[in-house]
Amino acid sequence: MTGSGPDRPEPDVAVAEAAELVREATALVVTAGAGMGVDSGLPDFRGPEGFWNAYPAYRHLGLGFQDLANPVWFESDPALAWGFYGHRMELYRRTEPHEGFAALSRWGRAAPGGAFVFTSNVDGHFGRAGFDPERVVECHGSLEWAQCLRSCGAGLFAADRYRVEVDPTTFRAGEPLPACPGCGGLARPNVLMFGDWDWDASRTAGQERRLREWLGRAAAGPKPRIVVVECGAGTAVPTVRLFGEQMLRAGARLVRINLREPHGPSGTIGVAAGARDALLRIDELLGAG
Repeated sequence: MTGSGPDRPEPDVAVAEAAELVREATALVVTAGAGMGVDSGLPDFRGPEGFWNAYPAYRHLGLGFQDLANPVWFESDPALAWGFYGHRMELYRRTEPHEGFAALSRWGRAAPGGAFVFTSNVDGHFGRAGFDPERVVECHGSLEWAQCLRSCGAGLFAADRYRVEVDPTTFRAGEPLPACPGCGGLARPNVLMFGDWDWDASRTAGQERRLREWLGRAAAGPKPRIVVVECGAGTAVPTVRLFGEQMLRAGARLVRINLREPHGPSGTIGVAAGARDALLRIDELLGAG
């Protein structure tokens, strides 16, 4: 059964097929994009209107998400840069991960090989939801970590030391701005931005190494059945979708949960629903099984 075209299963059938795959999984790979966080109440940045609804001050400046998610602002207008990222940092801290995270965690514990997470989200919510931090890849970094703008050699440092005061009208950050604990210069988030040549990828590289090692062990077991459950990953920034499809080509099964874009290559189980809704429906079937 495929996840695209006229043969795509009806939602209830797709949910049942997904539940069966999860039940039989020897190892679970959880992948997630922005749609996972939207179901926790985080803003939907899809398209300029969605972004400007969340950040109306930027409409007047004519700046969209890709314009602001650029390291150039830390050089030219640090208050603007930290207004954008500082607001998001505080928002992520205040927002509780939805119940779907707990369902995924239960499924991972039930699989003999456990679970590993691959996410483009920078909110740190998988860690807050109880996932083993040694089994999470944050492929675009995390707002829970920061680095020196000048690359002074301080390495990465936890961002929980910072509380950024942001004007709710202008979305500009007030002093003091986050400073590097090494040299005292300006700090920036350890997040991969657009046109970003100075992102320190060392933490993410270590996470990816641990994922490769885990996948090697998961594939080496007797009759391995690795299942990828993808949640809310769209095509605008396709990193997560491409990873899931790579896993599918390598022999894993792929469950793609996406309200608007559930289609995928042959062999994909496409569930046309929001992440929270689909995960809880699958979890209900697993509990009844």
